[in-house]
Amino acid sequence: MTIEPGAGLPSARVPDLVLLDAAELSWVLHRREASCVEVMRAYLEHIDRFNPAVNAIVSRADDAKLLDEARQRDQELDRGEPAGWMHGFPVAVKDLSNAGGFPTTMGSPVFAEHIAAADDLHVRRMREAGAIVLGKTNVPEFGLGSHTFNPVFGTTGNAYDPTRTAGGSSGGAGAALALRMLPVADGSDFMGSLRNPAAYGNIVSLRPGFGRVPAGGFLSEPAVVGPMGRTVRDIALLLSTMAGPHERAPLSIEQDPAVFTGDLQRSFDGTRIGWLGDFDGRIPTEPGVLDLCAGTFEAFTAAGCSVEPVSAPPDPAPAWETFLLWRSWMVGSAHAELHADPATRGQLKPEAVYEVQRYLEFGAADIHRALQGRQHWYEQVCDLLDRYDFLLAPSAQVFPFDAEQRWPGEIAGREMDTYHRWMEIVAPWTLAGNPVANLPAGFTEGGLPMGVQLIGRNHGEWPLLQLAHAYELATDWTHRVLPPALRESGAAR
Repeated sequence: MTIEPGAGLPSARVPDLVLLDAAELSWVLHRREASCVEVMRAYLEHIDRFNPAVNAIVSRADDAKLLDEARQRDQELDRGEPAGWMHGFPVAVKDLSNAGGFPTTMGSPVFAEHIAAADDLHVRRMREAGAIVLGKTNVPEFGLGSHTFNPVFGTTGNAYDPTRTAGGSSGGAGAALALRMLPVADGSDFMGSLRNPAAYGNIVSLRPGFGRVPAGGFLSEPAVVGPMGRTVRDIALLLSTMAGPHERAPLSIEQDPAVFTGDLQRSFDGTRIGWLGDFDGRIPTEPGVLDLCAGTFEAFTAAGCSVEPVSAPPDPAPAWETFLLWRSWMVGSAHAELHADPATRGQLKPEAVYEVQRYLEFGAADIHRALQGRQHWYEQVCDLLDRYDFLLAPSAQVFPFDAEQRWPGEIAGREMDTYHRWMEIVAPWTLAGNPVANLPAGFTEGGLPMGVQLIGRNHGEWPLLQLAHAYELATDWTHRVLPPALRESGAAR
């Protein structure tokens, strides 16, 4: 499908500053071709104009305060004291993460008045790199489900059709990036929450492997924090800020995160990619999804790769059953106290109650099955990556659906037996912990976007990003097809 930007040119054009990719914006700011105040003002006015249609950014800070922070950033540049590559960047933090002084509601009325006392580590690192937090990005209640709606802030619409879902749980971040309301954004991913909203927003994202972005504790939990952006270069730079070891994160990877600022271009001649598709029909997909994703093969071939269907792919059913154990173990335990308290139990969404009730039935044997099942699946993924250098699969099983729908109840005639079964395609890689990039795959005839998951080897974020960059050079969907609201405002690159 080909959509030309720039159809219709009303007088209120989109500011050039917000159309710059993050790497370009950094270069412009550091060369003093634009001031931090000019950038902040441009973004605030752009958000005022486009956010009401999609409800992506919430809990906005006062404009005067933000402009004052931008002036301080300009003064630091005047003194020759840049903080980092994000110096002067306006950012909004996902509302599951803490940004000191801002609400962390998690989309729940239970926490609607909660104000974070301090930044989470990845947020602190972004601020230390010069970013200015202007607000939060909307999420599903407690981050549960890949559709962003909650009783505190309402529903986030898709940038390409606001009547459709933006995905989730990083749905606010995805819609904000697609509409150029942010240069880059943080997200997090348990069940596709970095991948699904990026696919639905025609942008790129990376679910890093365990330990790449530090998290506390001695257990590699399925949920990870990662970067979202408009280009692969942008998410690589943001990963360089988020990543790196930390003394309070015993499982963090000791590699210098500066590796992610290197040269993304390299040869991929002879590289083999295994296409998993729908696992030989075992995972249902909406008609058109597989064909659109298979359309990406040509770009990978142009980069020197060969793409071939995986013969006799492993059965994903045991991986799904193991994933459900981990999901209820982690999510259910996190909300068990709220469920036990009569004052808050009635405020929990049904999906949270479902996870808690499953968790309360757990015994030691279930924990053992979760650990053993995960190891068994990881070994099968390693076997696949002995045969192929990378793997490829759809980022979602359905196209963006009606935002009034809670979640898809059936796909291609198959009933979904849980609230998240419609995102089964992302669960195998969450379980294995391999790094996964979402790459834009194109559009339906009706203009709805889709993406593909490019899956790499354990600790292989850098080669994964390099291949993603090669694909981007051959396709450039993010710049080629802007959201209709931007096209109608004359935005073009």
